[in-house]
Amino acid sequence: MRHVYSVKGMTCEGCASSVKEKLSKVDGVLSVEVDLEKAEAEITMHDHVPIQKLKHALIEKYTLDEKEDHHVEMPLPQKKSKLRQLQPLFLIFAYLFVASFLLNYKEWNIGEAMLDFMGLFYIVFSFFKFLDLKGFPESFRMYDPLAKAIPAYGWAYPFLELALGLMFLMRYNIEVALIATIVLLGITTYGVSKALLDKKSIRCACLGTALNLPMTEATFIENAIMLVMAVSMLAMF
Repeated sequence: MRHVYSVKGMTCEGCASSVKEKLSKVDGVLSVEVDLEKAEAEITMHDHVPIQKLKHALIEKYTLDEKEDHHVEMPLPQKKSKLRQLQPLFLIFAYLFVASFLLNYKEWNIGEAMLDFMGLFYIVFSFFKFLDLKGFPESFRMYDPLAKAIPAYGWAYPFLELALGLMFLMRYNIEVALIATIVLLGITTYGVSKALLDKKSIRCACLGTALNLPMTEATFIENAIMLVMAVSMLAMF
């Protein structure tokens, strides 16, 4: 069954992500979808969960009330396949691979192509994070251990990605950029792996909050590709 509740107190995508995270942890809740513009939370559950239990899961900043015209039982929605959900991510990777190839096809050099791919990767992914710079840190700290321990790191991360992207594309201090990539993505990959092993239903913040991507094995693969490239390139120096 599904129930729709009004949620007051949300001011940004970060708030919406926080509400979703906390409600998703309530026993009996299957899934949660939060609409910031409508100030609503649609909760799918096996059996009816008392509203007081849901309210207790939220911090005082947020007020949750059941909407009288949306509390009837409705059939469970069909979930999209993981492949369908991650289609935007795969499409972006395809564009990055093609762009890297076209930049180097006349005088082919796999090392140069890898550097271009990594640079474009950071530039594109940082762009999506900048679309909601306020909301991104909240989503990122759900699985990145460093962002969880040091909130300022979540705010700085898009700028770090942008800086690394420029360093790769401009061929500036490549060794430093490679080491930074291994450290930063190593930390994030650890958090992603832990979230997957714990089977947590949380949103991936790799593309910021612009796209509602689930945390899946593909997220791990995405980081792993960059890590393998960084380690391989570092070995060449």
